[in-house]
Amino acid sequence: MNQSAHPPDISIVVPVYNEHESLQPLHTRIAEVMAELDRPWELIYVDDGSDDGSNALLRTLQRENDHITVAVQRRNYGKAVALMTGFALARGDFIITLDSDLQDEPGEIPRLLAHLDEGYDIVTGWKQRRRDPASKRIPSRIANGVTNFFTGLRLHDMNSGLKAYRAPCAHSLRLYGDLHRYIPVMAHLNGYRVSELPVVHHERRYGRSKYGPGRLLRGGLDLLTVLFLSKYGSRPLHLFGPVGGVLLLIGFVINAALALEWLAGARGLHERPLLMLGVLLMLMGVQLLTMGLIAELVVAFMQRQDDPLATARHIYRPTDPQPIPAETERIPHER
Repeated sequence: MNQSAHPPDISIVVPVYNEHESLQPLHTRIAEVMAELDRPWELIYVDDGSDDGSNALLRTLQRENDHITVAVQRRNYGKAVALMTGFALARGDFIITLDSDLQDEPGEIPRLLAHLDEGYDIVTGWKQRRRDPASKRIPSRIANGVTNFFTGLRLHDMNSGLKAYRAPCAHSLRLYGDLHRYIPVMAHLNGYRVSELPVVHHERRYGRSKYGPGRLLRGGLDLLTVLFLSKYGSRPLHLFGPVGGVLLLIGFVINAALALEWLAGARGLHERPLLMLGVLLMLMGVQLLTMGLIAELVVAFMQRQDDPLATARHIYRPTDPQPIPAETERIPHER
C-alpha cells in the first residue's frame, strides 16, 4: 500500500535512546505486523539524544520508507518529552507506543487495537510474564500496588511501554519529567476509559536498561505530582486555603490570649516562646493563603488558553445523525 497516498489510520510512536542494535530488527518486525494488518499507518521514531549511531540508522530507514518520520531531539530530555513529541507528530486516529529495546512485541498491536474497539480510550499492555531481573520486577510491583491504592485504578502494569490510545486521549496528555509512568492514571483522572491486556514480553537482547535504582523514589514523587494536579490542579486555593486559614486562626488565638494577659498586667511576654509561635503561625497562614491566591490567578490565566470543549466526550449537533440513547450506549467497566 502506498502510504503517502492514504492518511494514516494508525500512528506508531517509538522513543529511542541509544538502541542502535535493536532498531533494524524492531523496524522489520513492525513492518511485518502492519503489512498483515493492512491499514494505513505511519511510524514515528523520536531519537531522544542518542550518541551511539541510532540517529544515522534512523535517517537511513526514513530515506528508504515513505511512512517513517524521524524526530531528533536536541538533547536527552527523557521518555516523557519524547512521547509528547511523537504524539504531536501523530496523524492517526489510533496511536500505538512501544519501546525500542525489543522487549515489547509488535505482534500484540492488532490485539490492542481490537481491545480499543470495545469502547476504551487507552489500553496498556500487562507484562504478565515479565522477562526482567528481580531488581526491576520487585520495585515495579511495589510502585503499582501503591499507585493502585492511592488512585483507585486497578492495573497490574502502569508503566508498560506498549500501549494503544485513541488520538484524543493521547493528545490530551501533558507529560514532562517522569510522568510517563502514570499515563493510565492521568487518563483515568481525566475521564478516559482505561483497560489493560496481557501481552508477550521478551528478554533484553542488546544493551542495558536506562533506568537506575533511583526510579522508585522519583516515581513516588511523581505520584504525588499526579495526585496533586488531579485534585487541586484547577483549584489550588482549596488546598492552600484551609491549611493557611487554620494556621492563621491558631496564631491569632494565641496572640489574642497573650494580648489579654498583657492588658491584665502581665509582663515579660516577649520572652515567652508562645509569642514567637503565634507570630510564626500567623505569618505562615498569610503566606499559604497568598500562595493559593497567586496559584488561582495562574490557573485562571492558563484556562483561558485551553479549548473549552476539550472536556467533552461527545458533542451531538442538530445536523448530526440521531445519537444513541444514553441508556443503550455501551460503557465498559475499567479492568
